[in-house]
Amino acid sequence: MKSIKDIYKIGTGPSSSHTMGPAKAMSIFALENPDADKYAVTLFGSLSDTGRGHGTDIAIRGASGGKEVDITFNSVDREIPHENTMDIFAIKNGEICSKMRVMSIGGGDIRIEGRDDSGEDEIYSETSFAEIAEYCKHEGIRLSDFVFMREGEGVKAFLLDVWETMKAAIHRGLTTSGILPGGLEVERKAQYLYNRRHIDESPVTRENRVVCSYAYAVSEENADNGVIVTAPTCGACAVLPSVLKYMQEKHGFSDMQILRALAVAGLVGNLVKTNASISGAECGCQAEIGTACSMASAALGELFEMGIDQIEYAAEIAFEHHLGLTCDPICGLVQIPCIERNAVAAMRAINAMSLANFLSGSRKISLDLVIKTMYETGKDLSHLYRETSEGGLAKLYERHNNGKR
Repeated sequence: MKSIKDIYKIGTGPSSSHTMGPAKAMSIFALENPDADKYAVTLFGSLSDTGRGHGTDIAIRGASGGKEVDITFNSVDREIPHENTMDIFAIKNGEICSKMRVMSIGGGDIRIEGRDDSGEDEIYSETSFAEIAEYCKHEGIRLSDFVFMREGEGVKAFLLDVWETMKAAIHRGLTTSGILPGGLEVERKAQYLYNRRHIDESPVTRENRVVCSYAYAVSEENADNGVIVTAPTCGACAVLPSVLKYMQEKHGFSDMQILRALAVAGLVGNLVKTNASISGAECGCQAEIGTACSMASAALGELFEMGIDQIEYAAEIAFEHHLGLTCDPICGLVQIPCIERNAVAAMRAINAMSLANFLSGSRKISLDLVIKTMYETGKDLSHLYRETSEGGLAKLYERHNNGKR
């Protein structure tokens, strides 16, 4: 497996697979073909279906080095190697002089056809939670120690930067109001949630309100093209920071303890990315928000110094109950149901951790099995429910509103 740095990428929203990945591809191609008069890009699959709403065309043009880019949205051809496929052409004197096919595989990562990156930056020889758990138990170390040992001490500075960026996104989200871009007229609600204290608010009610306000804050920043951290994607970026921020404030956890939690969360995200997918276009929202919830629950287990089996159970519970979750963003925007879904998943992560604290000895299902199940489930989903906005909420909303936003 590669470094957990591949899970946490600092960048701008709203979509790691639809903006960060295509922009990275365009940037590489432009550097390799600086003499082109202009470029042309054809977007396929989900990149075509929801590219306008996600701002894929804007991201690509912004990475072209200032040269003209002709963009074609092709939602007809489905015989493609990945649900997020794009072809990039360099044009010189009216002729195509170079071509590159790219797959945006989720979390801002890309795969270039014909180029082998299988041996790049391999940090972990273990590729399953079972293997990692066996090693840690034999050595008598925690999961976070395992990450630091394999990644090196330098990863702590990286994770601190990640944590500071996450907190900054929460702060901006809580102090900003207004309407999100895109035409749906979605109003920012994080500030309202945070300040809306009930006169006889119970501790449980407050926890729900505050955690959800943090999740809304980050998700709304993402929807507004703000700077966030993929965890593991832009669309699911709010689950992990919201629970960690709340628990640090409530229990006084140090930043070093938070870094340990982020390390464990990154490990879980890495396992999903290695053995399945974190792409909503490939496996539905279960791959994004399900992974984020699993990462957050494992992180909480590390914060509270739960055992390895308990942490695995927390991550498994959180993931299992997102199986089959579709990705059907209305109008192709990362707003409805994405923002609300981050808040719901944050609370579910807390609940999963609490349940695992009591019942880990009774579990029958492993995290590895759930990850495998998620991938097979995602592949079985109709493409209508995998970030195309052609089914589910997106379809019925458009029909109900006669195609109007």
